[in-house]
Amino acid sequence: MKRLPLYLLALLSAPALADNCEKATTQTDLNVCAAADYQQADTAMNASYKKVMDRASVAQRDLLKKAQSAWLNVRDADCAFVSSGANGGNVQPMIESQCLADKTRERAAFLESLTQCEEGDVSCPLPPAP
Repeated sequence: MKRLPLYLLALLSAPALADNCEKATTQTDLNVCAAADYQQADTAMNASYKKVMDRASVAQRDLLKKAQSAWLNVRDADCAFVSSGANGGNVQPMIESQCLADKTRERAAFLESLTQCEEGDVSCPLPPAP
């Protein structure tokens, strides 16, 4: 039987993790909780991305796809660097997941702000919110 990655296990047991993460004491538990936190942030960001894509013009969708892909590459590289001081250590997955979660929440907030454009705001690329 193949071993499931920690983040998949975290997703499968997310309701139980809420209580367990408050009480986590082992590094393995902390790693699983950090991975679950990142997955929640990623889910929220994907929802915000979808909202922006739905409101964007066809030309803007291509630009947004390129921007999102570039952002993902930078985020992943930044977090690999941030956690590199702990490479090979038990704490490394937690540090990387925390970094990914933080940067992903920031991106979700930015994408969400694009859905709140006001009439006349030329710095906001999408049409005003209905």
